Amino acid sequence: MGMFMKKLILALAAAATVAAAAPDPNFHIYIAYGQSNMGGTADAQAADKVENSRFKIFASQKCSAKGRNTIGEVYPAVPSLFNCGNTISVADWFGRTLVDSLPDVTVGIIPVAVGGASIKLFDQDQYQSYLSTADGWLVDYAKEYASDGNVTKTIIDIAKKAQEVGVIKGIIFHQGETDGGYPDWPKIVKKTRDDILKALNMSSDSVPFVAGELLRDGCCYSDRVSKLSNTMDNTYFASSEGLGGNGVDRYHFNHDAYVTIGKRYAEQMLKAINRKPVDPVPQEPFGSVADGEAVAGEPAAIPGKIEAENYDINGIGTGNSSYSDEDSENKGGEYRKDGVDIEKGGDNFAVGYTMNGEWMEYTVNVAAAGKYVVTANVASGSETSGFELFMDDKQIGTTVSVPKTGDDWSVFKTIEVGTVELAAGKQVLKLAITGNYVNIDWISFAAEKAADSNENVNRGNSGETGDAVEKLVVQLNPGIPQKFRVFDMKGKFLGAIEAAYGEVEAGLKAAGYNNGIYLLQSANGAKRIVQVMRR
Repeated sequence: MGMFMKKLILALAAAATVAAAAPDPNFHIYIAYGQSNMGGTADAQAADKVENSRFKIFASQKCSAKGRNTIGEVYPAVPSLFNCGNTISVADWFGRTLVDSLPDVTVGIIPVAVGGASIKLFDQDQYQSYLSTADGWLVDYAKEYASDGNVTKTIIDIAKKAQEVGVIKGIIFHQGETDGGYPDWPKIVKKTRDDILKALNMSSDSVPFVAGELLRDGCCYSDRVSKLSNTMDNTYFASSEGLGGNGVDRYHFNHDAYVTIGKRYAEQMLKAINRKPVDPVPQEPFGSVADGEAVAGEPAAIPGKIEAENYDINGIGTGNSSYSDEDSENKGGEYRKDGVDIEKGGDNFAVGYTMNGEWMEYTVNVAAAGKYVVTANVASGSETSGFELFMDDKQIGTTVSVPKTGDDWSVFKTIEVGTVELAAGKQVLKLAITGNYVNIDWISFAAEKAADSNENVNRGNSGETGDAVEKLVVQLNPGIPQKFRVFDMKGKFLGAIEAAYGEVEAGLKAAGYNNGIYLLQSANGAKRIVQVMRR
């Protein structure tokens, strides 16, 4: 199957799945709207940027630099959720806290926020007259979400699309700094919520609404947010007590305050949906599978072979994810029940349908510090597939370009990744996809000293040919092509060839090796010394 056909099949399959399948009840979607504190103004820090495979957004703006190219499509929820910058909002740690507390669900955010905007902007009966007298910068801000400024219609349109794949579970709201003297503010807040729910054929009875208090030491604080429940049913508030401002203006929270109030939003939403927070749980090494569920075991051993499908068991809590996948479905439908795509292939199973930016982690135990020769068994029908390896988040080796192994993804070949230097002890190996559509069966780490020992065994014969060479031949399968790793007589790894027994000298010549004596090691460990005589 060619690359075009595979993409076509994947697209058709995805379309058929969406059309035929019911929305995923474990994909919880929350609408988030308001003004600048909802959009966020504090610079994101490292912890805010850790990607969680169960935290998503539905793009409300195109941000090509972040890979968000289609409005309404699902993408990883990384800062900024509301624009193309690098800031966090109350929605960031609202979502992160929910996924930490709901290990059985994926959380999605529909983000729309316009800094400086009155609640009138979100009222579909007032937005046009409001924008007609608004400053140009605010009009432009609103048009980033909707060409006519109807930002509430944008929320509704994206939410309708979201309902095809998940369930709208709640609304979070942060607004009011602009409307300090507007007596109808509570009534219009209720109207904006009710208009959204009516358009989605939903009721406020089943959709909790959580509003956040304004900065208490700022310009505009009052008790009207905490009293919204007097006007609106099923409504809760997130307290801003004790939270600090940014020290620049009298409107906005500082970074830590955004984190804290985001968590307070989540606490209120969990209370509303009758769910209790759970304690974080670290990811665990994979051990086995029972009925599709992973069972914890010991770290994978290095030197040794690491099966790609045996990534760690996902943990609970920020920083405890063992993989990141574009969606929560196992497209291959094999082996495990989480979001990594696993199919039949290679020795048994292989990770497939891979996309740039996805990754998996494996807890490993490196027996001894030193250099290791890395190989991988892979398949690709494309010329652009690739991956990288990291150990404890530090890249090891270089980016690996995976060659086309056949016209479809069923032909697996072992490729040389290179030689890497590892420290001893328990570590986390990350396999990160850098080029779409590589199927990965396994990654193998072999201690380079094994090549050194081969050198010591054979060095006494390094100057001999003829009978001495024949004495070093280990039984191979005649006539069957196989992979050979090639070393010089000092033990330096030179590359790999594929040849049948009796044809390895010709294989070396065809691969461009010059006159000399070489040590070859087959995939099953058999060794042979070959002298190349080019004419």
